[in-house]
Amino acid sequence: MNNKLIFLFLISLLVGSCGPSKNATSKKHSKTRVAVVRKTPESLSEKKAEKPTETLESTSTTKVYADVIMEYIDRYKDISMVEMQRYGIPASITLAQGILESGAGRGTLAKTANNHFGIKCHTGWTGGSVSHDDDEKGECFRKYENPHESFEDHSKFLTTRGRYAFLFEFGKGDYVAWAHGLRKAGYATDKRYPEKLISLIERYDLHSFDKQVLGNSYVAVEKETKVSVHSKENVHIVQKGDTLFSLARRYNVSVEQLMKMNELSGEGINIGQELRIR
Repeated sequence: MNNKLIFLFLISLLVGSCGPSKNATSKKHSKTRVAVVRKTPESLSEKKAEKPTETLESTSTTKVYADVIMEYIDRYKDISMVEMQRYGIPASITLAQGILESGAGRGTLAKTANNHFGIKCHTGWTGGSVSHDDDEKGECFRKYENPHESFEDHSKFLTTRGRYAFLFEFGKGDYVAWAHGLRKAGYATDKRYPEKLISLIERYDLHSFDKQVLGNSYVAVEKETKVSVHSKENVHIVQKGDTLFSLARRYNVSVEQLMKMNELSGEGINIGQELRIR
C-alpha cells in the first residue's frame, strides 16, 4: 500500500513539472495591442490650412487648391487645343481664362450655367441665360448645355467681335501679348487681369499646350512683349526674384510709392506683372 502511494506521488510530481507554465500560457493567448491615433477636428483643420490655396477672382470669387486647378487643366486641355487649331486663340489663354473666370469650375456660373468664361448675354444672344451679380446686380449671363459649348462660344465671341480683331495679329503662342490685349479690348475691368492670366500660365506651364499645337512653328514668348498705355521707360515687368523692396531700391522710389502708383493693396507681386515705376 505504501509503495502504491509513493508511486502515485511521484507520478503527480512528474506531470506538474512537464505541464505548461502560467507565463507560457499567458504569452500564448495574449493579443497584440495596436495604438490607433484618431485625428481630432482641430488636427484635420490644421492640415487643411497648411494646403496652399488660391483665390480666383472674376465673375466668381472662389478659393481653390492647386490640385483642383490641375484637375481642371487635365479635363479641358484637349478642347482648348482643338479650339486653338480651329480659331487661333492660344490654348494657354483659353485655359487661364477658364480657370480664372470659373474658379477652376467651382464658381457659381460654372455650376449653374456651365459658363466658364463669364460671358454676358449681350445683344443678339438667343440661348439660355441666368441672372448673376457682377459689376451690377442681376446681370444677364449666357447659359450652356455643357462646358464644351462654353469653350466653343468663347472662341466665337473673340473671333466675331471687332474689338478683339487686333489680338489675332499677335503670335499664336504669344500669351503675354494676348493677356494684355484682352484687358485693353475690355474683356475684363480688373486692372490686374493680364498679370493674373500670365501668372496662371507660367505657374501651371499652360504654354506647353500652345507648343503641342504649333510644333516646330512655336516661338517662345519674349517677356517684354506687352500692350500698355505707359512708355517702356516707366514700366517694369516683374521677373523671378523681384520684390517691391528690391524694385524700390533699383528705381530709387519707396515701396509706398510703388504700391500707390500701381494701386496695390499688399506687397505681393507676380511674375509677368506690369508695374509702373515712375
